[in-house]
Amino acid sequence: MPLNAPNVLTLLRIGLIPVFVLVYFLPVTWANVGTAGFFFLAAITDWLDGYLARRFNQSSAFGAFLDPVADKLMVAAALILIVANPTLRPALLNAPLFSVVVLIIIGREIAVSALREWMAEVGARKSVAVSLVGKFKTAVQMIAIVLLLYERPIAGLSAFRMGELLLYVAALLTLWSMGVYLKAAWPELMKERDR
Repeated sequence: MPLNAPNVLTLLRIGLIPVFVLVYFLPVTWANVGTAGFFFLAAITDWLDGYLARRFNQSSAFGAFLDPVADKLMVAAALILIVANPTLRPALLNAPLFSVVVLIIIGREIAVSALREWMAEVGARKSVAVSLVGKFKTAVQMIAIVLLLYERPIAGLSAFRMGELLLYVAALLTLWSMGVYLKAAWPELMKERDR
């Protein structure tokens, strides 16, 4: 594993997951602010490690493997914290819908990861490279999660409500981007292969 800046940032992002989970459960008044802050820091490292890898040509097989794993772990951990918190359920517009949206987001991440792995196996990984819709979905999703974790009002507006609504938008973008990937992979999926 090359110990370059992008890989260090990816490892830092993974290391921040137990930190924001722990802070979330602390019995202190600033737990939600701290959790949102650590999640935001982790989200920034997601953007920064990709930027540095491209800018300084520091891409590596290790980074290509670990970066998406770190992202998915981070998002799944945060969303599970929110769904599992019984004190937040009354604040949701629709708790069952919110739970379904979280399942869609996590399920899509698993499905697209499996699709990319399979496409790499058949030598067609580039056809399911990250799309512009996927990048936009990630940005909306990260902002939504920060707002949901923060919970406190911002300029008199409910951060939690804004986060909830943005997460619904992220779920729509999630389905759209998954459709883009499936469409790109469809010709390979339909080929007859020896088993």
